[in-house]
Amino acid sequence: MTIYINNEANEIESSASLQKALQHFSSFNIAFGTAIAVNNKVVPKNGWENYFLKENDKILVIRASQGG
Repeated sequence: MTIYINNEANEIESSASLQKALQHFSSFNIAFGTAIAVNNKVVPKNGWENYFLKENDKILVIRASQGG
């Protein structure tokens, strides 16, 4: 099935969890300070493993950064 990560189309097996998708596409280094939204709704980190993706879901990976 097709999912979109930061507006980039990616193919993954049907009914994959959010956690599996993030691990599969390891170019998205998930570290402390990373938030994930699916279809504009934030998914808490403790829910990634049990959140199952659907065709055309749009995942947004957001990284907090320090600044001043």
